[in-house]
Amino acid sequence: MVQCPACGVNMAGGAVFCSGCGTPLPTQPAKAPSGPWFQNYYRMRKKVIAIANQYWIEDASGRTLGYARQKIIAIKEKIPVFADDTMSQELFRIQQDQIMDMWGTFSIIDSTSGACVGKIRREALSSGLYKDSYLMLDPAGRQIGKVAERAGRGLLRKYVPGGALVPEQVVVEFYGREVAEIKQQFKIIGDIWEVDCSRIPYQFDRRVLLAAMLLMGMVERDRK
Repeated sequence: MVQCPACGVNMAGGAVFCSGCGTPLPTQPAKAPSGPWFQNYYRMRKKVIAIANQYWIEDASGRTLGYARQKIIAIKEKIPVFADDTMSQELFRIQQDQIMDMWGTFSIIDSTSGACVGKIRREALSSGLYKDSYLMLDPAGRQIGKVAERAGRGLLRKYVPGGALVPEQVVVEFYGREVAEIKQQFKIIGDIWEVDCSRIPYQFDRRVLLAAMLLMGMVERDRK
């Protein structure tokens, strides 16, 4: 157990922020996780074509880390993310927990081990009315963060004529603290999203955040 020095709340070992007051905890890892899903920068590129929207996940050097393809017809209950556009090797998938609930909870599943690395849940009320918002959950379903469009910008994009041309301002929060901003660029045949993850907890699997970004891009496709 780890005790928060500010408010005294006890939490499981490995926590980075206090779940009670959000204070950063002083514990440091002996060795930070490594690999493609624990980096400090990601870029997501979207290309719009007649048959399907395509998404590439890239690192800071522009190397492809993942690829997803979405048919224009509808969002499936399972979205596989492959190593590249040959779609020969699945890396992870975004799997709907309840097929009948289109905007329920999605688990992010590592394709090799079959382990759940985290979950995301769309906040249907806010996302439908005034801003896009997704909760980030740990594998047990406990909320640890949020990916949400700034409310004022969301209203402008949704309801003002021409608002769809306004770039999104999406913030990433952990335990109520803003730790990153997802920046969007418009392109002629698609969009680009970039995010600096250097302030995100070191042990957090970035696939959970990337899954939220991917779903946001797919849900928003009709307004881009």
